[in-house]
Amino acid sequence: MGGGHHRNPAAEPTSKQDIEAMKEARIPLAYRDKCGHLLIDLNQCRRANHYSPNACGHQRHTYEECEYYAWLDRVKIKAAQK
Repeated sequence: MGGGHHRNPAAEPTSKQDIEAMKEARIPLAYRDKCGHLLIDLNQCRRANHYSPNACGHQRHTYEECEYYAWLDRVKIKAAQK
């Protein structure tokens, strides 16, 4: 990646997920992917701030960054299969 960006360690996709924590946080099954663990904190922040669009920016950015890295990993795997 260009532009001097650094990879945020908190946004790394991980396959080790706490399924029970996601179940208790009522994360939908469709979102329990490699970045699902980040949705727990993000959704707690959203509820605490009454879904204010200006709140929870850091958590949202970390979650979206994780999803982007997971997509990059999938693209890399797909390119290696060709």
